[in-house]
Amino acid sequence: MAQVTVTIDGKAYRMACEEGQEGHLIDLATQFDRYVSHLKAQFGEIGDLRLTVMSGIMVMDELSEVNRRVAAMEKELSAFREGRDGALEGAQRREEMLTTALGELTERLNGITRKLTAKPAPAARPEH
Repeated sequence: MAQVTVTIDGKAYRMACEEGQEGHLIDLATQFDRYVSHLKAQFGEIGDLRLTVMSGIMVMDELSEVNRRVAAMEKELSAFREGRDGALEGAQRREEMLTTALGELTERLNGITRKLTAKPAPAARPEH
């Protein structure tokens, strides 16, 4: 298990993480520190615990908004997929109808061709 030291509100915290995740943990801590610094700038020294709780709530608020947007996008994607599936089914039906119509037309043309190329029956000779 890897260990990193992160700084939040000027205080160093030693934390453990999975190997290879050190940079990610440092990035997360840096982002969280921005929330704490923002609140500290707005409200002053209101206590570490209160700053941490308020920062956590801000993060959860953003996460809630992201989850709402993801849900809306998933719903929209589902509607697009349904529309695509409906369009594909319609195209498949039209293709089947076209294939059937072309088959029928081919048969009619073949029938006309057979009639036109058929040898006429010998004409009856008039009897004298």
